[in-house]
Amino acid sequence: MLKTWVVVPTCLPLVRRRCHTCAREHFRPSGKFRVNANHKLIDAWLLALCTACGETARLTVLERVHVRSIRPELLDRLHDNDPGLTAELLQDPVVRRRNRIALDWDNAWRLDTDGSNHPDHEVIDVSVRFAARIPVRPVRLIAEGCGLSRAEVDRLIEEGKLVSAVRLSGKLSGDFTFTLKR
Repeated sequence: MLKTWVVVPTCLPLVRRRCHTCAREHFRPSGKFRVNANHKLIDAWLLALCTACGETARLTVLERVHVRSIRPELLDRLHDNDPGLTAELLQDPVVRRRNRIALDWDNAWRLDTDGSNHPDHEVIDVSVRFAARIPVRPVRLIAEGCGLSRAEVDRLIEEGKLVSAVRLSGKLSGDFTFTLKR
């Protein structure tokens, strides 16, 4: 029987970017946008606050874009400071590349396993789904979901009792499946 686990974000991730004031590297997205119009051109920024000194950083969302080329619902969401839009834009690789930022997902996600770690089953087939693109080590997910230590998971991989179509070393942010044989 196939079990489904879901990696769910619990809050917005921290933004990794160097602060010009205190040289720390973490900003917390405020969820607020600043929209500025110059005739028919619009600029929009997502505001983020340094976790150490509170300095505000502007993350460029739109830059000198003609007002007619922007979808009206996007403009409304920017004006309304939509928290869902903040999460969407932080996931957007174009926005991250333009602003030279990375996301720090530590303590910003949880694994939903439906409350069971299945220690008594001989064979467990699990499908892991990601609700957002959160880079996590599969070994960590399997250890947390099955109630094992990471060393035990590594041992099971070496013994061939834990198999998957994807590499279980490194980080993944996409869906995968694995089979655990006890």
